[in-house]
Amino acid sequence: MFGRRDVLKGMASAPLAGLSLATVLANPVLCRAAASGLHDYTINTPQGRRVRGALAMPYGVPAPTVLLIHEWWGLNDQIKAVTAEFGRLGYLAVAVDLMDGQVANTPDAAKSLVAAVDPAAATDILAGWIEWLRVHDASNRKIGTVGWCFGGGWSLNASIAVPIEATVVYYGRVNRTVDDLARLKGPVLGHFATRDRFIDAAMVAAWEKEMDKAGRPYTTHWYDADHGFANPTSARYDAADAALAWTRTLAFLERFL
Repeated sequence: MFGRRDVLKGMASAPLAGLSLATVLANPVLCRAAASGLHDYTINTPQGRRVRGALAMPYGVPAPTVLLIHEWWGLNDQIKAVTAEFGRLGYLAVAVDLMDGQVANTPDAAKSLVAAVDPAAATDILAGWIEWLRVHDASNRKIGTVGWCFGGGWSLNASIAVPIEATVVYYGRVNRTVDDLARLKGPVLGHFATRDRFIDAAMVAAWEKEMDKAGRPYTTHWYDADHGFANPTSARYDAADAALAWTRTLAFLERFL
């Protein structure tokens, strides 16, 4: 599906390999440089939507495969940089766009983008990408989802809609019923923050109870931090907890993909 020229194009971000992911994400110039190494790609969803995403090709194939889902800001360079990092680590990775190319720079604008998302359309988009990745020549046919905040909730939603091998949720909404959660195929890894006023202990405890009822495996990690602690551009960023969560995420994906 991609030739040698495409793979070499993906090496454009190689000079960033010596930098930590946190360093890249905290710097808009470095984020843009990392994002520039991705392939803009367009697919048709099961319901006929024409949608876009950003693709990172691995150097070795077949490769474990991940679908990344952005925060409420939209598909910005930061999420693309994380996607590029997954590609550098040997994953076939796609960052989806659930906001039709729009990117917010203020909380009010982000709220407007979230309010405009049609759940049925978002589910169709995610299902389309999962199905596309499942048959991609570079994929080992094992797929995981990773999402943050708004995308954290949709990481879980995607795995319910289309059964996959692994799901990672960074402080996303997990208030789903036992009937929904019973549709999960693989385990779920959840990263949550003790000072989060949005995705709080009550919500997570209720989710764990429903997961237990559904008989589905999960691992929950709590961090003495606030919502958005893994985002280096946030005032609530916690470097130590972000690094620990990233290490746990990679170990989880390596185990199940």
